[in-house]
Amino acid sequence: MAETHPPPCSQGTAIHSLAYRLRRLPPSCGPVRLVGVDGHAGSGKSTFAGQLARALGDAPVLHLDDIASHDELFGWSGRLLTQVIEPFRRGETAHYTPYDWRARRFGPPQPLPTAPVVLVEGVGAGRRALRPHLAHLLWMELPHEEAWTRGRQRDGEEQREFWDGWVRAERQHFAEDPSRPFANSLVQQCEKGYEVLPGPGKRLGPDQALTQGDGPSAMC
Repeated sequence: MAETHPPPCSQGTAIHSLAYRLRRLPPSCGPVRLVGVDGHAGSGKSTFAGQLARALGDAPVLHLDDIASHDELFGWSGRLLTQVIEPFRRGETAHYTPYDWRARRFGPPQPLPTAPVVLVEGVGAGRRALRPHLAHLLWMELPHEEAWTRGRQRDGEEQREFWDGWVRAERQHFAEDPSRPFANSLVQQCEKGYEVLPGPGKRLGPDQALTQGDGPSAMC
């Protein structure tokens, strides 16, 4: 079988076009347009969110790795709502306690100011509890097996045991609380840059029940 390569696309064009559209959305959480960047672990969320943040004039980025912990890989909705969402809804600066994955403890509070657009990046950014507060949900369009392989290669052998546990937890999370069916846009990495495509979420409400998960049938 011939080797496949990502499709070519213009470097930066899609991101700047997306940034233009995001700025023009109505605020969704107090004065903030909260934008979720979700996808499987290893799918390139952090890199994409960083580039999008720069295109938005250095918009703040909240990494959900700072909200999750070893004991709560996905059970962090209450902490996010209390530390970030509720202050934003009041128009106030949020303060969250980032988790130190090496020390296995939460650190001192860090400020997260309100801004026209704030990005929330991480696995589960499009979860049911957060969707009502999002102005837009982006999903990194990369199949889970490919994403997890990239993540394992990135983190090395010393993180093998953690990844084994993470894969089980992520499978369970997306089976119970899928994000992709609600994504407003799908982000596909190209040979150079990204392509942003319409997502299935443009036809769905934030709380509409679905039976579709984030498995292979949902990715193709």
